Amino acid sequence: MTIRLLIVDDQALVRSGLRKLLESEPEFEVVGEAGDGEQAVWSAAHLKPDLVLMDIRMPVMDGLEATARIMGGPDPPRVLVLTTYDLDEYVYRALRVGASGFLLKDTPPEQFIEGVRVVARGDALLAPQVTKRLIAEFLLRPESTSNPRLEQLTAREREVLSLVARGLSNREIAGDLGIGETTVRTHVGNVLAKLELRDRVQAVVFAFASGFVPPGRE
Repeated sequence: MTIRLLIVDDQALVRSGLRKLLESEPEFEVVGEAGDGEQAVWSAAHLKPDLVLMDIRMPVMDGLEATARIMGGPDPPRVLVLTTYDLDEYVYRALRVGASGFLLKDTPPEQFIEGVRVVARGDALLAPQVTKRLIAEFLLRPESTSNPRLEQLTAREREVLSLVARGLSNREIAGDLGIGETTVRTHVGNVLAKLELRDRVQAVVFAFASGFVPPGRE
């Protein structure tokens, strides 16, 4: 199955490099490019990509606003945020408005391609830098309070959510809890359904925002 991609970056050289890299893989098809957020919103609506690779700092409209508008439309694509800075001031906000992942532009090519695959197939990509940024954000948010939806979770599901919030993969969670990966996937799915969350990124944000994971805990 072909994965349709839209590349959004204000630098033509970056767009060209990403297109060349991605089109070297048979499952990827770059259906369009955009040089600013406004073009990205139009292109996402008209080209119907499966995944948008979104730069953050751009003229006319930045990637944060563009992501919010794209995610607010009907049947939106997934958005993978690209940035040069691991502590970009917009990273946390981009995740809050609906981005499904985050990658640094200097990520090695093999890891970059695999990251695109991860997000395109419906999973979420949360680099360690992002987890640390979320922790830093909530160190400054003592007003975070418990969310009543957490009461719907079983004890095991709460354990799984805690480990997801630490950035562990399904395989790592399985090893930590001594259960199978299939069981972990079931628990993660139940957590997302009960908390009405789209993916693991939203689960991490929820865990910190609700106070479920205490600020400062790695």
